[in-house]
Amino acid sequence: MMDFNFSEDHRLLQESIREFAFKEVAKGAEQRDHEASMPRDLIDQLNELGLFGICIPDAYGGAGLDTVASTIAVEEISKACGGTGVFLSAHNSLCVDPIMKFGTEEQKQKYLPKMAGGMIGCLSLTEPGSGSDAGGAKCMAVEEADGWRINGNKIFVTNGKEAGVMVLIAVTDPDNARRRLSAFIVEQPWDGLRIGKLEKKLGIKCSSTAEFVFEDCLIPKENLLGERGKGLNIALATLDGGRIGVAAQALGIAEACLYEGVKYANTREQFNQSIGNFQAIQTKIADMSLRIEASRNLIYRAAWLKDQGRPYGYYSAMAKLYAAETSSLCANHCVQIFGGYGYCQDYPAERFLRDAKICEIYEGTSEIHRLVIARGLMKEAENHWMSTI
Repeated sequence: MMDFNFSEDHRLLQESIREFAFKEVAKGAEQRDHEASMPRDLIDQLNELGLFGICIPDAYGGAGLDTVASTIAVEEISKACGGTGVFLSAHNSLCVDPIMKFGTEEQKQKYLPKMAGGMIGCLSLTEPGSGSDAGGAKCMAVEEADGWRINGNKIFVTNGKEAGVMVLIAVTDPDNARRRLSAFIVEQPWDGLRIGKLEKKLGIKCSSTAEFVFEDCLIPKENLLGERGKGLNIALATLDGGRIGVAAQALGIAEACLYEGVKYANTREQFNQSIGNFQAIQTKIADMSLRIEASRNLIYRAAWLKDQGRPYGYYSAMAKLYAAETSSLCANHCVQIFGGYGYCQDYPAERFLRDAKICEIYEGTSEIHRLVIARGLMKEAENHWMSTI
């Protein structure tokens, strides 16, 4: 028999984070959006809850929980603030996860306790000329006698302003198409590394999106992450997990849209009755609820598969694609339910709409995810169909 319930530990975690998000994260969401900043006191509160080390084993100072737990955390935080949700997700899925999976024991001992204690992490992958085509990176890491010398630019780095450590993907073998890229761990601040432009964005404004400029940045040889020439594999594996986090962020935003939409529909009166009595509004609420429930099942299936050590990339792509588009649909419906007020900053609907859109773009666009899903299905069509019977 299939059990769709959370374990008791997961349920208690969900309740505690939901309460924190409602009391502490939601109340400052509008101000953080207006100021485009992530306050230090909120980072400290997230750290006190152990959310930066939620999946880090207790041997390295973390909570030792699983992907389902971290997904719960991102979903609940994102209900209160989408920008704070991705701040947490990027740290755990894009930096902690690859160090845990590909790092040496010495690297884990050095970095994981710091990250469990609140040192923020990020992934430095995208460049001005390479986005969806991650393999087209040009940032160079040249091996020298005393380390790796890095030159180049990275852009669109989530958490770039606050991060103290990053996973960097750079070119080490430009003439070898199959083993062109390698991964590195780079600390901040570091000689030869500076933060460039901070992007001014449509939404998730409290989440920093930064440019990194490497100018003869020399890092130790032991900071190579994984095997030389395996950088693209590490990046793609990292993005598989990151997509679960973005899907959870999108789900949280969608749920906030449904909650605020229903609340407003029950209190706003037109024609001597609440607008929630009108079928046009009820249809929107039903569609939102349907898409949210389907998204939730896709997301937690992908998280569960990851925790079981089973292939999950195909499912994380489906979860991210569907949840991202659900988030935008729900945000549009929420604005429409609010009517003219939905377009005004006095109400949260317009912020939901701005925050939701990015979920269809980063961690792989919706167009790229459709390619990933289709190619995965076509490559293993017979095995896939047999497994679903």
